[in-house]
Amino acid sequence: MSNIRNYKMKDVEMLLASKTIVGSLNDNLDELSIARSNWTPEYVESLSAKIDESIDNYLGLDKKKELREATRRLTSLQAPAMRDLSFLKTQLEVDFDGQTGEITKSLGYDLHLRQVQTGDQESLIQLLYAFKKGMTDELKGQMVAKGTNPALIDRIIGYANDLRDANVTQETLKETSKTVSAEAVNDFNDIYDEVIGICKIASSYYQYDELKKNQFTFSKVVDNMNASRKIGPEGEEVVE
Repeated sequence: MSNIRNYKMKDVEMLLASKTIVGSLNDNLDELSIARSNWTPEYVESLSAKIDESIDNYLGLDKKKELREATRRLTSLQAPAMRDLSFLKTQLEVDFDGQTGEITKSLGYDLHLRQVQTGDQESLIQLLYAFKKGMTDELKGQMVAKGTNPALIDRIIGYANDLRDANVTQETLKETSKTVSAEAVNDFNDIYDEVIGICKIASSYYQYDELKKNQFTFSKVVDNMNASRKIGPEGEEVVE
């Protein structure tokens, strides 16, 4: 057996990205099973179990639990943060007709929203920190006077630290020994080859749906998990 990997990222990054992609396959199985008859609930369950087994065997149960919890928390925060940001932007457009552009620019929407809408976690964190920085007491008071619930504003501000902390936790746990056995590397390669095949077919199927296509673009999934590497303690972009 060879110790040569078919991928360039860390083993744990590959496994977590594979787990995420298999989850996306499961979420879209009604559509994708039409394209591939062997993509069944049983197939998804079997592949997911295979990935879990590799994580158990080569990373250890405790680390696996922590990693899955960090990944779950990151995912659970992303959707409500995007929803609240979009909802508040709609209220700005209604309440501040004629001034909306200036306000949304000061809150970071203009610079980051397009990438956020593709599911980019790094851009979401940057938008949240721009929102936090731009939300002055004066602006908040004006928005509340127009009818915006202050709890919504406070919740969006709170997402910034929560998402950053979840990213940092996940990144901290992504330290794994490079001295794994040839058998482990063989198992990792098998998983990667199978999941990258899923990505090629599914991303082609969703070629006109950017958000879903990104869910099946391996490098994009890994980049999203690694967003914390490029985000400083106050949400600023770090130049590498």
